[in-house]
Amino acid sequence: MQPQHIAELILSGFRNHYKLFQAITAKAPIAFANRDWQKINEISKLRISHYDDRVNETITKLKSLNEQQIIELNQTCWLETKQIYQQFLSFHPQAELAETFYNSVFCRLFHRRYFNNDFIFVKATLADAPALPMEAEYRSYFPVVDGLRPTIRKIINQFDFKAPFVDLERDIRLLVKAFYKQAPDTHHQAWHMRFDILQAPFYRNKAAYIVGRVVSESGVQPFIIAVLHHEDKGLYLDALLTKSSQMRVIFGFARAYFMVETHAPSALVRFLNQLMPNKTLAELYNAIGFHKQGKTEFYREFLQHLNNSNDQLVIAPGTPGMVMMVFTLPSFGYVFKVIKDTFGESKPFGRDTVLKRYQLVKSHDRVGRMADTIEYSNVVFPLSRFDSKLLAELHKTIASSMIIEGDWLIIKHLYIERRMTPLNIYLENASEQQAFEAIEEYGQALKEMIAVNIFPGDMLLKNFGVSKHNRVIFYDYDEVQYLTDMNFRALPKAKSYDDYLTNEQSYSVAPQDVFPEQLCTFVTANPVYKHYLLSTHPELEDPAYWRQAQYNIKQGVVSHIYPYPAAQRFIHYW
Repeated sequence: MQPQHIAELILSGFRNHYKLFQAITAKAPIAFANRDWQKINEISKLRISHYDDRVNETITKLKSLNEQQIIELNQTCWLETKQIYQQFLSFHPQAELAETFYNSVFCRLFHRRYFNNDFIFVKATLADAPALPMEAEYRSYFPVVDGLRPTIRKIINQFDFKAPFVDLERDIRLLVKAFYKQAPDTHHQAWHMRFDILQAPFYRNKAAYIVGRVVSESGVQPFIIAVLHHEDKGLYLDALLTKSSQMRVIFGFARAYFMVETHAPSALVRFLNQLMPNKTLAELYNAIGFHKQGKTEFYREFLQHLNNSNDQLVIAPGTPGMVMMVFTLPSFGYVFKVIKDTFGESKPFGRDTVLKRYQLVKSHDRVGRMADTIEYSNVVFPLSRFDSKLLAELHKTIASSMIIEGDWLIIKHLYIERRMTPLNIYLENASEQQAFEAIEEYGQALKEMIAVNIFPGDMLLKNFGVSKHNRVIFYDYDEVQYLTDMNFRALPKAKSYDDYLTNEQSYSVAPQDVFPEQLCTFVTANPVYKHYLLSTHPELEDPAYWRQAQYNIKQGVVSHIYPYPAAQRFIHYW
């Protein structure tokens, strides 16, 4: 098989992948218009598994044409193949994604010794090429022509949500009022501004989001407009968000991926990056559903950070877990998690169960309360960057998952998550007010997870983290299960006075049984924290509350967890 043919076949595989991916994404607006929330969730899950299926199809086609040449690497052939493939991408609108697709195909075919820039795109070859114009993804509107409110009406109507608005004129008035209040330093006269609006809405769960910016003489003001359904009455604008911190939460690492149609992802990401400059390319590609590209960008960021730092990898702060060995690089805001060779006695499951539970969270609605994970295989670290204590612990706990080759340590499989302050450690140094707010957040996190059919299993405070936005986020998934699979029971009452005195009642407990009344006993043993939790979320101790959540899910009720403060909602002004 000639290099030209191999390059063409891989590019054809990518083209098919991207075409089908966008076709799946294009179903989201229809599902939103029809209020088919189950369909929205199905589309989101389907997109996550879609990539690997297309890579495997491409590999199968390569092997069917010349299996021997594919199995045994012909270095001259593949060096030329990469060069030809690179030429194909010079003016390709999805060049960066096509590079990653090529890498995926090659890396599943050959040994890791060839995973260097000679054979794959470790470095982005188009980094120095002219960037795709962001104008390919947004449209500009000029209020000086038609006036401010008519221009806003035109913007909303051109999105064609395929459903009527309950009262668009009212919503526009509220939108303008909110903008004046939230962005008082922006020039508000119609002849002093321009709207740049991304052409496609961002869909997730039960909402659509319009993303754009106001350009005026006073600078650039980014914004997000949330669009919701009012039961069967129609659409309405629910909120305007102009604060960068709120926008970053909406695009945060603890939420499901957006579904948005795009022809030039790099242009879309660059536009978003201008609105949220603290977000990395990896985070933004992840946020819009290109999680494989997010992996590529993250690895490049990590390699660059290693080259520009000299601190050592160390054991991550916090209470050691019984399933995962966790380490971190202090100067890099992430943790690395590896499944241990053996688990503690209280963990009656194996490695395969852990893998499935992490995948469950990956494909589920994370409602801003479960950290996204980046999964890698055969990750190469410089051996010299490992602290001696960490290295000894790795040999002790994950020996079967690591290999040392010369100056390198290879970990066969790991997860990477955003580093947060473990909630139990945060509380040790928190003021009274901070502790109250953190425990209230903890209870709210539990409520939001169970509302979307997630039972976290191990609800100890050490398994939750506090983000830099002071949100409490769950990050330990080895005991995650569907809420509907659990059996929530009340603790049996004492049958006699002797039972009450001895507190030694005997009752049977099945593996899926849960006693919510024990939540405070085991999770928040500290009486102060117990008081905080019961004063803000007393229903969490009531088995009936958990059973009602199960009932709602079984009845097809799809909860919507608002990713912005309730005070931002226009409904307060109706």
